Amino acid sequence: MELATVPAEFTPPPGLRLLASAMDLYKQVFVAGSAAPLLSRPDPVRRSGFDLNLVVDRVTAEAVDVLSFTLRSADGAALPAWRPGSHLDVFLPSGAQRQYSLCGDPDDLSTYRIAVRRLADGAGGSVEMHRDLRSGDPLRVRGPRNAFTFVQAPSYLFVAAGIGITPILPMVRAAGARGRLIYLGRSRETMPFRAELPGAELRPDDEFGTPDIAALLTRAEPGAAVYVCGPPPVLAAAQRAMFTANPTGSLHTERFSALPVTDGRAFDITLARTGRTVRVGADETALAAIRRAAPGAVYSCRQGFCGTCKTRVLAGAVDHRDRTLPDAERADHMLTCVSRAAADALVLDL
Repeated sequence: MELATVPAEFTPPPGLRLLASAMDLYKQVFVAGSAAPLLSRPDPVRRSGFDLNLVVDRVTAEAVDVLSFTLRSADGAALPAWRPGSHLDVFLPSGAQRQYSLCGDPDDLSTYRIAVRRLADGAGGSVEMHRDLRSGDPLRVRGPRNAFTFVQAPSYLFVAAGIGITPILPMVRAAGARGRLIYLGRSRETMPFRAELPGAELRPDDEFGTPDIAALLTRAEPGAAVYVCGPPPVLAAAQRAMFTANPTGSLHTERFSALPVTDGRAFDITLARTGRTVRVGADETALAAIRRAAPGAVYSCRQGFCGTCKTRVLAGAVDHRDRTLPDAERADHMLTCVSRAAADALVLDL
């Protein structure tokens, strides 16, 4: 193919010359100039792979069985930017990995703040955080990442239950006068950050009884964005009631526990490295069955978005139920916390 040549006497039209001059000026100021690092900062919110070595700056008792942990950079540098709804992947001293919502001020990048409710019958991460972390201790994290996006809306209704206040708190501040918060809990003593929420409607169970989620959702204005975070029964009630309560609005939820298995059927998993086969019950996850045979199998969110439990599939078809795995990996990988066998058996590289 022959390339066309531009005649030597060619003169660009005025519009093209103006555009070229503008581009040259942009490069001089924003790319090559001495002020470029300040004017063209990278946008870390779009990234999802920050590995940060932080230090526990202070530990604060916020409510019964709830501690907040204020974290700073080990070298004193500013921390990556984040938006309301973001969380950190926290690597505990034991090697376990957990997610905790950021509940501080997105405009203050000198520190991060997370809060953890101690659950004696949980998976052990909260107990370890409460028992072992002290001011001055190092802590490795990854993030921030956001699976609970704060959208722009004409108005907002926030319903937070218990420790579900943590991702909601920065959203309430960002919404300002457009937002209304209903804060649920067992008792006032168990509800953290009450002093930071002077305009909230507090409804502890020991004073108001079991909340009627459907009735609370009717408080939203037409077209409002409704954010609900809390234990599974609260989320399930919101999902059942939202369309009737506010058909023109949008519902946004985040949960802190594993998703229940729905439409499951039993199947077998063979762990190729040991040759051991485990049975996965119709109402349990592949991860739960795997951990009976291999207690050290890694996991974190148990909801199909963090990717920690991604495992290579050596044989068998997968019923993918995650929100993370790219199409290029779905033929030979799975997230064991939510995905299942599409037939009777899988062979995994474990």
